[in-house]
Amino acid sequence: MRKCLLGKYIGLIIFSCLVCFAIEGSEKIVIAHRGASGYLPEHSLVAKAMAYAMGADYIEQDLVMTKDDQIVVLHDLFLDRVTNVAEVYPDRNREDGRYYVIDFTLSEIKRLEMTDGFKIENGKHIPNFPQRFPLWKSSFQIHTFEEEIELIQGLNKSMGKTIGIYPEIKSPWFHRHEGKDISKTTLRILKKYGYKTKSDLVFLQCFDPNELKRIKRNLFTESNMEVKLIQLLAKTEWNATMIYQGGKAIPYNYDWMFKSGGMQKISEYADGIGPWMGMVVKKESTRGALVITNIVKDAHNAGLQVHPYTFRLDHGRIPRYVSNFEELLNIFYYQVGVDGIFTDFPDRVVDFLREAKAQQKMQ
Repeated sequence: MRKCLLGKYIGLIIFSCLVCFAIEGSEKIVIAHRGASGYLPEHSLVAKAMAYAMGADYIEQDLVMTKDDQIVVLHDLFLDRVTNVAEVYPDRNREDGRYYVIDFTLSEIKRLEMTDGFKIENGKHIPNFPQRFPLWKSSFQIHTFEEEIELIQGLNKSMGKTIGIYPEIKSPWFHRHEGKDISKTTLRILKKYGYKTKSDLVFLQCFDPNELKRIKRNLFTESNMEVKLIQLLAKTEWNATMIYQGGKAIPYNYDWMFKSGGMQKISEYADGIGPWMGMVVKKESTRGALVITNIVKDAHNAGLQVHPYTFRLDHGRIPRYVSNFEELLNIFYYQVGVDGIFTDFPDRVVDFLREAKAQQKMQ
């Protein structure tokens, strides 16, 4: 018992020391990554409702287009990572073996059961995160972007709050190659539900810089609207964005973003960046010897907000240079100075920020 109490006291002392980095009056936001996806299947409506109840400031929606031009909330271009599509429509896969959302109508997709992310090994479904919500338990479905907006706006009304949305246009290069303009449809939906200006509670994100430039320079004018844009950052080898040359898709080269002047160029068409957390604090960092890049400093100097991804509690997902999740949050929010983070566990981050503010008031 004494050891347990001593451990708690030491923890409180350490936490008090950590929040000393806090910047008085700074506003930090919490973005629920695919909802409260650490607790319920990613992008399920119940995961979004839980994220709302946990106090997230923004809730993320990944957007993909169906065969009949509906926008659904799903992380992948494919259905087979989170649904039973292979059982319901066994002959609808493409040559690569994948089942593409764009090959199915919304009514067909609504027939599917959804679960948390999995991979198949020896014919068995293996969860990507074994400690999370069990596969194929309860009942979940894919929903549309409009259905999710109505849920969040409905909760805003009934709860008297103003929680924002944070949609991502997934692979617009792919959709346009397939003959569909997902960006135009996304903007139409945003405008329909009142998200029209930079003061509205929405960040629109995308990995594709060419598409963000098109939205900024063309589609906003056509739509008579302009919301905040976020350039997601990737490594070229991730194939997050492809460009077509001679009918062949090749990876977009992101290298320019990380060179001198890169953030300034991004600021010409975007309002912020979404880097992978390892781009901000390098993985080779050790306790007491952090390797912090200039990306946040450069972005802020260019007038950009910084919202890194993705902060998780799962085994092996907390970097070795910290002893716990809260220490990691402190480094990013207060030592490095990011403006917000994407997390699968919004409750833990909300609690951390609440405690940090309480500690500031006591100083």
